Formats: sequence, C-alpha cells, structure tokens
Amino acid sequence: MFDILVYLFETYYTPQACPEADVLAHKLAAVGFEDEDIHDALGWLHGLAESTEQGAQLAREPQSDSRRVFTEHEYQTLGSQAIGFISFLENSGVLPAGLREILIERAQATHESPISLAKIKIIALMVLWSQEAEVDHLVFEELLADDHTRLSH
Repeated sequence: MFDILVYLFETYYTPQACPEADVLAHKLAAVGFEDEDIHDALGWLHGLAESTEQGAQLAREPQSDSRRVFTEHEYQTLGSQAIGFISFLENSGVLPAGLREILIERAQATHESPISLAKIKIIALMVLWSQEAEVDHLVFEELLADDHTRLSH
C-alpha cells in the first residue's frame, strides 16, 4: 500500500489530478501493483478524504499554543518514533492541529503497531499533499529522507 501512496505522490502533482477510483485502480494494476495493495491504498485514500472533509474547518485554523497529549493507546499504536516525528512537524509549523489529528487517524488506520518512521513520513506526506499544503524545502527533504526500501520493516 505504501508503495502506491508514494507512486501517487510522485505521479500526480495534486490530488485533483488523480483520476476517479475505478480508473486509478486500472492504472495502478497496469503499472504492476497487486490487487490487494490497490484495494488497501484506495480504501486508505477514501478514509483520508473522509477525515479531511470532517476536519476541514479544524485544519484551516491557525496554529495555536496548545499541546496534544497522546493517550496510552496512541503511544502503543503509533510508537515513540512516530509521535516524535509528529511533534517535529508540529513544532516546525508544518502541521496545524487539524492536520495533526488527520495524520494520527490515518496512521492508526494502517493497523500497524507501532508504525515505522518511514511509513509515518509517507502518511504525513500524503496528508500534506491532500491539502496541497506549502511545505518548507528542508521539511520536505526530511519527509523524503528515508529510503523507500525500508518500507517493509
């Protein structure tokens, strides 16, 4: 699934450039992705669209001085590396509260526990991509820093 998300980011400049789900599924299959991975990726992207729609107002609000306290369940499911990276993005001013919550929700939707640093970076990239958010070049480099060969770990 994560390889498909990276492929979509690299292939389509904006989410609006992506074709509809059925056409996209055929294109992904033609490129060589497995049906199960395509199904998982499209389901995850549908969840991202729903989360984005539900959190649209919160996502537009400016950064505040509030802090997010993670629950024990979130520490277990996300892991300390992912939480540390989320905090890094938030402190860098890249991730407003609404997008942070979408990122956390989408990370938990992968049902991986704990989620690897490489995968949380891809999820963050997709959340920011879905919002067409402006990302500082150095932060963008950090999002892409982990090689995609470590996705299976």
